[in-house]
Amino acid sequence: MTDHQPGGHMAAEIAQQPKIFADLVARRDQIAAVADVIRERKPRFVLFGARGSSDHAALYAKYLTEVLLELPAGLVSPSTTTLYGAQPDLRDVLLVSVSQSGGSPDLLEVTQSARERGALTVAVTNTASSPLNAAAELSVDIGAGVEQAVAATKTYSATLLALYLLVDAIRGGDGRAAAPLGDLAQSTLDGSVDAVSEAVQRYRFVDRVLTTGRGYSLPTALESALKLAETSYLAARAYSGADLLHGPVAAVDGETAVLAVTSKGRGGDALHDVLDVVHGRGADVVAVGSAASAVSAALRIPVPETPEEVAPILEILPVQRLAHGLALARGGDPDNPRGLKKVTQTR
Repeated sequence: MTDHQPGGHMAAEIAQQPKIFADLVARRDQIAAVADVIRERKPRFVLFGARGSSDHAALYAKYLTEVLLELPAGLVSPSTTTLYGAQPDLRDVLLVSVSQSGGSPDLLEVTQSARERGALTVAVTNTASSPLNAAAELSVDIGAGVEQAVAATKTYSATLLALYLLVDAIRGGDGRAAAPLGDLAQSTLDGSVDAVSEAVQRYRFVDRVLTTGRGYSLPTALESALKLAETSYLAARAYSGADLLHGPVAAVDGETAVLAVTSKGRGGDALHDVLDVVHGRGADVVAVGSAASAVSAALRIPVPETPEEVAPILEILPVQRLAHGLALARGGDPDNPRGLKKVTQTR
């Protein structure tokens, strides 16, 4: 039995993502079959339930639902069910429960309760045999394989892709925007090596990081802050670019590291003025995304251009590498962050 190499699991799982994306796209018909049932039921409102990284994936799906399906969507507060016993009428509502493990007690209770109250329930998980899958009427298997590192990488990005394929199929799409993502993911990982290495050196001794994005990229900013906090123990905080100028920018100065997620499209366009202000206050800005070259930044990490609605599936990849590299550079093991477990039991 060999000794564990710090970060070995996380590095391997980051590298697996191009194949996972290609395999998931190849299974699109299975997801489309779930979408057919949803479309026949004609939901008038969509709720998403999730925790942790899955909550960021759910926020991405909320954007997809509101923009591509033009349906109102919201994020569930599980405690309204688990702690307060609320029993809202959920007829004509679609509840999508997003959980990598499918083992969180609060999401299980929310799903069971919602189904009893008339909701069409769908579980999106990486564990086909999970209690959550059994509780939901329909299920989508993201098929990322066992994830050994505590910090979610491949399960997060595969969840994004599964949710995109589901929403796209509900609107009658053919998944064409997702078709090249396997190859583009490999290009992203290969093409960002040098810039990520430079970012590791820039951020190695930083204690405070602010992440920001707009639109579809906001979930990436949130996930980026979580990854940096849980692997490198940085004080990382995420803000929408729109909210950043409403007060938090006052705390930005030359000692602030800012990771900005910006891809070509309306969200990236909306971030330009924000980054001009942040950069002007002396912050060290690292821009990640297909629009990184067009914004004020000290360092840019490139990502291939895609339709804006699938950009988050690629944007997060170099940030995962950054979190991995920073953790090692700061003497940690990103496979085993202190105080964390793979499945968190909450109610």
